[in-house]
Amino acid sequence: MIRALLLAALLSLSAAALAETPGFVPGTEDVPLMPGLATDAGSDLVFDKPQGRIVEIRAHGTVTRKAVLAFYKDSLKQLGWRAADERHFEREGEKLSLDLTGNDGNLQVGFTLAPQ
Repeated sequence: MIRALLLAALLSLSAAALAETPGFVPGTEDVPLMPGLATDAGSDLVFDKPQGRIVEIRAHGTVTRKAVLAFYKDSLKQLGWRAADERHFEREGEKLSLDLTGNDGNLQVGFTLAPQ
């Protein structure tokens, strides 16, 4: 009985830790998914072509525009992306665009990654 309770507690802690672990936008290994955002089911479009990859993903969350823009400005720079402006980034022949819609606290973020 005690073993079962301990196992259940460990599993719930592991699930919580995984939920808090930041991941990446699906179809990428170099565009982090901001904590507080969740991808929208069925919104993903991912193609790998000889000219480069094309990824279109939508996510949503109870975040603010200011927080999203600050997160991507800082995190993408660390991953080698160069900011063209606050919503557009470039790196190694690729361009990444962020499309923010909705209101703070109920924000939709679109990610579009394509060859330049």
